[in-house]
Amino acid sequence: MLSKLYPYRFELFFFSQIVILFGSLLVPASLFEVVLAPILFQVNVISGILLVSKKKKLMWFLIVLLIIVGVLYGINQANENGLAIIDFIQMGGYFLFYLIITCELIFQVWKTKKVNIKVIFGLISGYISLGLIGFFICMSIELSHANSFTNLVVENGMSLTERLMYFSYVTLSTLGYGDIVPKTILAQKAAILISLLGQFYLVILTAVIVGKYINQKNEN
Repeated sequence: MLSKLYPYRFELFFFSQIVILFGSLLVPASLFEVVLAPILFQVNVISGILLVSKKKKLMWFLIVLLIIVGVLYGINQANENGLAIIDFIQMGGYFLFYLIITCELIFQVWKTKKVNIKVIFGLISGYISLGLIGFFICMSIELSHANSFTNLVVENGMSLTERLMYFSYVTLSTLGYGDIVPKTILAQKAAILISLLGQFYLVILTAVIVGKYINQKNEN
């Protein structure tokens, strides 16, 4: 099954990311957040596992990691008040998962010899994944040090998750609207890291793929 889906790994990962990011535009935010987002997130996670399915040890490590995170989530749901430490560990687990997946994705795109639409999907997915990593960093900071960011008030149906997701991508692209501002030193360092990751990705990896494409066209 995995071997049959493997050639479509970039497309599956890309489209699941897009739906997670923009699905709330088509479905009421409350319904999307509670019902659809967890399902789509699982699809994205499975697509991530597919990306590393050729490396069996790494694949099983990630599966075990996700099982641990799932068990912790179940424990927290069973607890009436919820435990902040478990939320923090969950964020750390997802951060590690997406960090590994993003590195593997970048590696596969980097070593490709023939640039086609699949590689383009992989290239875009890598950039989107950097935004997700930035989100997990910011969420972990906010969970461990409350009020590290200004203007995170949940309003107009937007959740804390959506606000920090928005901040991560705005920072990654260096738009910097200034409506959400990192207050603490830790949050400010995270903002610098996220913006640098975005620029390095565009300047290095995208330039390499464009160069390969130009050489490919010239050879043809």
